[in-house]
Amino acid sequence: MLIPRRTIKGLTARMLPFADAASEGLPLGQLLRLSLFQISVGMAGVMLLGTLNRVMIVELGVGAMLVALFIAIPVLIAPFRALLGFKSDTYRSAIGWKRVPYLWFGTLWQFGGLAIMPMGLVLFTGDQAVDMPFAAEVGAGLAFLLTGLGMHMTQTAGLALAADRADDETRPRVVALLYVMFLLGMLVSALIVGTLLRDFSELRLIQVIQGTAVATIVLNVIALWKQEKMAPMTREERAAPRPAFRTAWADFAKGGPVTRLLVVVFLGTMAFNMQDVLLEPYGGEILGLSVASTTLLTAMWAIGALIGFAFAARWLARGMPPFRMAARGVLFGLAAFCAVIFAGPLNSVSLFFFGAGLIGFGGGLFSVSTLTAAMALKTSSLAGRGLALGAWGAAQATAAGLSIVIGGTIHDVVGHAATSGALGPGLTDPAVGYSVVYHIEIGLLFITLVALGPLVRHRAASSSARPFGLADFPT
Repeated sequence: MLIPRRTIKGLTARMLPFADAASEGLPLGQLLRLSLFQISVGMAGVMLLGTLNRVMIVELGVGAMLVALFIAIPVLIAPFRALLGFKSDTYRSAIGWKRVPYLWFGTLWQFGGLAIMPMGLVLFTGDQAVDMPFAAEVGAGLAFLLTGLGMHMTQTAGLALAADRADDETRPRVVALLYVMFLLGMLVSALIVGTLLRDFSELRLIQVIQGTAVATIVLNVIALWKQEKMAPMTREERAAPRPAFRTAWADFAKGGPVTRLLVVVFLGTMAFNMQDVLLEPYGGEILGLSVASTTLLTAMWAIGALIGFAFAARWLARGMPPFRMAARGVLFGLAAFCAVIFAGPLNSVSLFFFGAGLIGFGGGLFSVSTLTAAMALKTSSLAGRGLALGAWGAAQATAAGLSIVIGGTIHDVVGHAATSGALGPGLTDPAVGYSVVYHIEIGLLFITLVALGPLVRHRAASSSARPFGLADFPT
């Protein structure tokens, strides 16, 4: 029996959900090639936030507070993403390129940071020809700074370039594809890095990090090749005054419950991210997991975030108020941290991985809902949706960076006090330092619920002008 052509087309559309993201200005082949920069950014994120924190704390014996500071460096740069995007919007050159220069130099920063990172980490072993105080700390800090700056610059310029080339109809689906590629990059990279580090050694770690650096430059060069057309500008066009970022920001601050929204985002992000530097070391030190096994935690988080986003899109399409959904995310977060806490005493690896996935699920719901509320804020012509998303990202990234430093510091202080017997004979287990941090996060989640209360009743924040989709999530 012959299958109708219409049925075949329907099957193709269902099997390739992003096939309709292509347009005349951005064919599918070029779109898929451009999306490779998201793979490189996700790969670098796995190295910074997943693998290296456990290796430095467990294998290299670096204090969690110092490791938290290193990891917080690239996160704290994230608030400048709004400024980077604004600068690339208004950048003027003789050949007319706006995005490619930022994408290229972001690639160089990202590559350079990963390239010098192994040498900075090896210095922590004390194996150096010349004894230089703080050489390891300076080298590792510089590597994390360069890598983080490159990640943010590359991702901001790459997303803007994709949005420029797509038309109004396909632009949401283009950005959606790029976000999915970012999560897939994290997922696949976590699996590959975990497999390569199954038999851990310092030499193997150096090879993996430098291989990541080479893959970054290759993927990003392929991604940006012939993606932006030249549009030469006259000298008068390049000399024309540019719009002021400060004026647009001041205008945005006047619209809607901006302050309370940013407070909620800050508190919730602190609650969900304080464990970022501790989750993998907890699995290695308390549950005895290998480097390869703990690296899979990032994959679990990414799977949980994708599932959370799917539920968020469905609930918002049905008309659920965004802050009510944010409360659901917080409740899932409470269950997630309880699972992680009880995984230690029960010595349950499956419960630990379930808790890690649930953290991604709850955090994804919370992020999507607060982002939807930010998009619904009423702004004038000077402060558009892009600036609202930039403010949301600035609050989230600042809270994430601070929470990582605070979490690592609390773990070191409490853990040292517990193992030294200062907390009494009943609290001498190494898990005490981790448990205190997880309990603080539970407390922050309850405070976030309190802050959410008035916003749930705010009509402007609890209604959206259009259904929320995957395309609206900034990466």
